[in-house]
Amino acid sequence: MDAEELAEPAQRSERVDLDQVWWERCARFLSDDHIAVRVRVRPERREDLLSSAVALRAAERPGEDGWLRLEVTFQDLRHAEWALWQLGTDAEALTPAPLRTALRERATAVAARYGDSS
Repeated sequence: MDAEELAEPAQRSERVDLDQVWWERCARFLSDDHIAVRVRVRPERREDLLSSAVALRAAERPGEDGWLRLEVTFQDLRHAEWALWQLGTDAEALTPAPLRTALRERATAVAARYGDSS
């Protein structure tokens, strides 16, 4: 498929509210099986987190601890668990509770695997 530049300028109907269309499409996109996650992350790992997220929904200034607090969207719970696991102790899921539970259970299983076997 090729695109062709036209000499005349594009004309948009005055009836189109681009801002409204944008927000409606964003809401529709974010409502599909996606999961919103509140995260604390070390600033130096921010881009690693965002490279695996579907979208950044909100960001706050660093807290007193120096960590960023973000609200990001992932495809689903499994995707969120995988992405945060990659960051190890450089990130913490604050919500939702099922994600925190999944990460805790995974960490417990790994710790048990490498526990003292003597």
